[in-house]
Amino acid sequence: MKLVRFTQDGRTRIGKVVEQQVVDLSVIAGVGDSMRQLLCDMPRLRPLLEAASGPRFALAEVELEAPVQDAQKFLGIGMNYRKHAEEARLAGIAIPETQLWFNKQVSCINGPFAPVVKPDVSDKMDYEVELGVVIGQRCRHVKASDAAAVIGGYLIVNDVSARDWLQKSPTFTLGKSFDTHGPIGPWLTTADEIADPHNLEMKLFVNGELRQQATTSDMIYDIYAQIAWLSTVMTLEPGDILATGTPSGIGAPSGRFLKPGDVMRLEIAQLGYIENPVVAETPLH
Repeated sequence: MKLVRFTQDGRTRIGKVVEQQVVDLSVIAGVGDSMRQLLCDMPRLRPLLEAASGPRFALAEVELEAPVQDAQKFLGIGMNYRKHAEEARLAGIAIPETQLWFNKQVSCINGPFAPVVKPDVSDKMDYEVELGVVIGQRCRHVKASDAAAVIGGYLIVNDVSARDWLQKSPTFTLGKSFDTHGPIGPWLTTADEIADPHNLEMKLFVNGELRQQATTSDMIYDIYAQIAWLSTVMTLEPGDILATGTPSGIGAPSGRFLKPGDVMRLEIAQLGYIENPVVAETPLH
């Protein structure tokens, strides 16, 4: 299934995408507007969700929201694609010897077609297309061989990064967590629909120009190894988002950073696309 959070007539709820329509799932008892809660209840609700047939709305007539708006964790792994790690090495950044994880504050979560704000305090805002993994069940100490069973689904992540603020925070958190800098979507594709998450083509365009292109097979640490590593440290919860790394082609090496008026389009095979315009910051009064 392709599960969405959508707004229609001022009301946000959960649906599923069938061809070019959204089937409203809020008519099913127990389905609210929280994808995290839905994932918690998925064993009970799945047969009802799969069988649901109406009411329906044209996909083009609804606003798609961030599929998971209330994640408890939003974690990303750095330099996890071979060509990107080499790109970083040539820029003087050592390739890490183990998995390198950072935190994106969940307040950065943004919709799949929502604007991304360029902060006045950053002149080095960059793009990163990433495969996002959403945890489907509470787990700890997961073996890599068992990790597929705890995945709820997949989505596209735009790991927007303020490179100058990464340098201000050794943990990367500040440079990864500006408001609006975590667009995700366009929907949550449940894990059963993706036969091999390590063989998906991914692309990122800025103003129609192809900047990043790779397949997820270029990961250094695959998804299952990532889950095993993280769950050694912490309990992973339904709705937690893992951004699994970006390929080469980021703006930093060439200095081609984002500016207001730019439009980013991110595509991952079998998952769809998201598109985010860049806008200038509007001061709060």
